Amino acid sequence: MNTDHGTVRWTRTSQVRLAFLCVTAVTTWLVGAPGRQKHDPPTPGPMLGEGYIDLDTPAFSLRLVRSSQTVAALKPKGAGDFDFTPGDLLVARSRDGYYHLGDIDLRLRTGDSGEWKSYSTALARTPLRSLPTTEQILAAADLAPTLPAEIPLQITRTWELEEGKLVLRFTLKNRTTQSVQIGALGIPMIFNNVLNERSLEQAHAVCSFYDPYIGRDAGYLQVTRLSGHGPVLLVLPAGNTPFEAYNPILGARRSAGPAIFHDLTPRGITFEGFYEWMVHSAAYADNEWKNVKPWNPPTLATLAPAESKVYGVEFVTGDAIRDIENTLTENMRPVAVGAPGYVLPMNIEARLFLKYPKAVKSMTVEPGGAITVKKGVNTSGGWKDYTVQGKLWGRARLTVSYQDGLVQTIHYFVTKPEWQALTDMGHFLTTKQWFTDPNDPFHRSPSIMSFDRETNEIVMQDSRAWIAGLGDEGGGGSWVAAIMKQLGLPNKEELRKFQQFVDGVLWGGLQYKDGPKKFGVRKSLFYYQPDQMPAGFYRKDFDWTTWTSWNKAHAELVDRSFNYLHVVAADWVLYRLARNYEGLVTNHPWEWYLTNAYETSVAMVKLAPNYAVFGQMEGDIFLEVMADLRREGMNSQADDLEAKMRTRANRWKEEAYPFGSEMPWDSTGQEEVYAWMKYFGFQEKADVTLNAILAYDPTIPHWGYNGSARRYWDFVFAGKLRQIERQLHHYGSSLNAIPVLAEFREHPDDFYLLRVGYGGTMGTISDIDQDGFLAPAFHAFPDLLRPDALSGDDGPNLFGHAWNTATYVVHHPEFGWLAFGGNTRVEGDTVKVKPLDSFRMRVYVASAGVWLTLDAGKFDEIEVHPRTGAIRVGLSPATEYLRGARLRVEQPAKVGSSPTYKPVTQLRQERGAYVVPIGQATTWVDLIPSP
Repeated sequence: MNTDHGTVRWTRTSQVRLAFLCVTAVTTWLVGAPGRQKHDPPTPGPMLGEGYIDLDTPAFSLRLVRSSQTVAALKPKGAGDFDFTPGDLLVARSRDGYYHLGDIDLRLRTGDSGEWKSYSTALARTPLRSLPTTEQILAAADLAPTLPAEIPLQITRTWELEEGKLVLRFTLKNRTTQSVQIGALGIPMIFNNVLNERSLEQAHAVCSFYDPYIGRDAGYLQVTRLSGHGPVLLVLPAGNTPFEAYNPILGARRSAGPAIFHDLTPRGITFEGFYEWMVHSAAYADNEWKNVKPWNPPTLATLAPAESKVYGVEFVTGDAIRDIENTLTENMRPVAVGAPGYVLPMNIEARLFLKYPKAVKSMTVEPGGAITVKKGVNTSGGWKDYTVQGKLWGRARLTVSYQDGLVQTIHYFVTKPEWQALTDMGHFLTTKQWFTDPNDPFHRSPSIMSFDRETNEIVMQDSRAWIAGLGDEGGGGSWVAAIMKQLGLPNKEELRKFQQFVDGVLWGGLQYKDGPKKFGVRKSLFYYQPDQMPAGFYRKDFDWTTWTSWNKAHAELVDRSFNYLHVVAADWVLYRLARNYEGLVTNHPWEWYLTNAYETSVAMVKLAPNYAVFGQMEGDIFLEVMADLRREGMNSQADDLEAKMRTRANRWKEEAYPFGSEMPWDSTGQEEVYAWMKYFGFQEKADVTLNAILAYDPTIPHWGYNGSARRYWDFVFAGKLRQIERQLHHYGSSLNAIPVLAEFREHPDDFYLLRVGYGGTMGTISDIDQDGFLAPAFHAFPDLLRPDALSGDDGPNLFGHAWNTATYVVHHPEFGWLAFGGNTRVEGDTVKVKPLDSFRMRVYVASAGVWLTLDAGKFDEIEVHPRTGAIRVGLSPATEYLRGARLRVEQPAKVGSSPTYKPVTQLRQERGAYVVPIGQATTWVDLIPSP
């Protein structure tokens, strides 16, 4: 591991220490994003000595470096000077050891045994031998000069125009008298995701993120601009070039110089690294990826003497992110749409829609029996309809073979029913992670502590003080998850323990209850202060010399705003439960919890002003606290909270990209920023925020990437394996789903928003293992492909899930009636919906634009009558703690003369909700539209 220019590079194969993060503290945990740092101007490397080749295609202005024929710029037509590649960094990256679009990586061996040998055109640049061009072939070269002389293949590369599309092709020919095996073939995808030394505005102007669909012949790569604006770039297979695996190109030690399969661009918080499209991966599966279940079966190719194989990718553009699937269809590529997505609770009858001109020849499932697939009737628009149901917990791969030989893989994750997964989690948190020790020197008892799933032990010490100190996201995650679960699945025993935690540790411990810091939330209860502890108290296998090992004084600071949200969330949930249920919350009256939620909210602005200027994860909680204050008649407190939030919002509305963070770029603050921009009427900035979310939050036929908002550094701060790595379904996924789903409820015809938002919501469930342990995220690197073992910052993820979980009922013009979060059946003129989401407390009927929510109670069944517009609501029977449900009826999509929905029966209202008496059977409430 090394540092360069304040940016971190990591290797993924070692458990790295955090000492080097001192160098990056200014750009990570101190306030403010860095601007461009001053360095001596870079000098051009030898590869630029021969100049450039400028080419024009219908979709792109393409510039190649003449000596290497790699891409110097790839500018889409109609987008000004925007470049999908890091062309503005070309001079600095013009030396050996830097990858460019057009390079190729290989692992080869002669015969069918022996050692694999590695080759890369990026390792050592030597001017290539140009080959003749034609009207179709724009540029061609023999790659031999930049590869070792002993390589057994002759490799030529061409840049071509085929039916107006730009195509990159490699022809590999065996030039020996023996067979040659291609055990790995990677085509590096070098696009401008390099945020190093850029301001937020600069990054959104020039940078892109890219996401893979690792779907074999149907696979593709989508490249989206950070702003969320079009055009969008799609990289598609050209000929027989399956997308088998997605391999990170790791960072190289700059001091050591070029290294095979490594790139010298500094990796870290502002650059997650480049990746390559793996066509064959067997040589990796035999070595680095051994004992890992890959996304697709690893393959190799064998070339007989003088035999050739051709591989390639083509580059096409779409007008907008929502247009990606239409672009795929136009280019005769398979399209898959899953409803509700690709995370499958076992009690959900999911749907899968496939569109491709050729018929489906066969389908296979691995592991066998993991899911069942039943063909339905063909829908309109050329779609093929299937019902999919999960049977065996864990990852499952559906392989679809078409009549023309094309093979597509769709990746699912099967879970327990949502309520069962969360029930298991709540039990795990309050038993396995429940810590009691009255002699604990840090006064953390009793509490729900961080947990190491590999050792199955509570984490008592960590060199990152917050992990063992119940603070920040990484240490507070587990107790945040525990209380957010109670919002919709309250359990008396679990709540009894959580109230012990509040009164014994949180209030007066983690949060000050008197003095000048009253309501301030400290950074950690655990700290490193060896002069206050017995000799040998702290573990010797940790490095305690870095900035992360806070001493007592530092741990007691209250200047980190993000800690306050967790406390507000806990108080608010306990308020809701105390207010709406009988006998669940007993330690304090509801007023105490709501008042504390308010006081903690305003204390954040007062005591942590430097960080409070940013959007906060879980920030939607402030709007709910404010709303409940008004419902309770506590208007002065509500006015005070609103005024303080308006000051923050007024700052954001003046910024081009109003979701800055302590990080140079982040996917954390967008959730709260969007909410306040909408609340205060700053629609333009709400749109900017939403578009940015859609740029890094894709919909892809793969459970790991579908709705998975980009995040790649929090394993460093809250994971067990501390490295820069794309995290699948980290808390950014569920939190960013909040504004996406809110926007869908205002625009129920935008099916794309529902798919993205619901994918992020369901990703949280995939992080819960069979015993109930909630991991912070899934490791995407192909040598891992597993959840992280430390509970870490899992709490905000559960917050987002708890905030979002709902059943969405939609009538799609081609797919018909669908339920995201439940099951539907059509009986005559009636659509019957069984809500099966985690809480069963929210239902959105998109056809009517009606948002039904329960402050208390459960939905048992919903009936929709499309002809009359009526909605019939079935409420679950009473429980020991609940005799009356509290129903809210909202219409976020209501415009103009749209009808208003109200209950037919006169019902009493409390705090804006209808109070519905419930008995021992399902209670029905009829809602009818009226002018």
